[in-house]
Amino acid sequence: MAMKKNGTPALEATDLEATETAAPTNPMAGFAKTPAEYKANMEKAMKSAEEFLSFGQGNVEAMVKSGQIWATGVQDIGKTFAATAQAQLDATVATIKALTGVKSLKEAMDLQAALARSSVETAVAETGKLTDASLKLAEQTMAPIAARVTLVVEKFGRAAA
Repeated sequence: MAMKKNGTPALEATDLEATETAAPTNPMAGFAKTPAEYKANMEKAMKSAEEFLSFGQGNVEAMVKSGQIWATGVQDIGKTFAATAQAQLDATVATIKALTGVKSLKEAMDLQAALARSSVETAVAETGKLTDASLKLAEQTMAPIAARVTLVVEKFGRAAA
């Protein structure tokens, strides 16, 4: 192969002949298939857009479901907390009423100690219940989102492979 002064290959007559013979004899032949290719590519693009929209809609639905689960769970936890607070208030009121009828300092101290012990035991027990309920709520709230993440990994994992 002949080289130019700058080191690039020079085209020879045989190269030009090969190029001429490779060219289509009818220049319009390439345009005849263009509308069909255009249509096929547009259909692929539309299908991809529809899949994208559907996928996005699924993500929004998962977020809404997650929000609903969270709101319901927080409401339930709030009700449980309010019930515990009401029970503790009732126990305190009962102790105060009992204190009004005591006849000795020892009896008053015993009532006060019983209330304190009961309050601490209730607080420890309810804190454990609240912790368990909060963890369960977190798991339930994240479940729809985790399912969407799994779907993304499966869908795009296949596409990448």
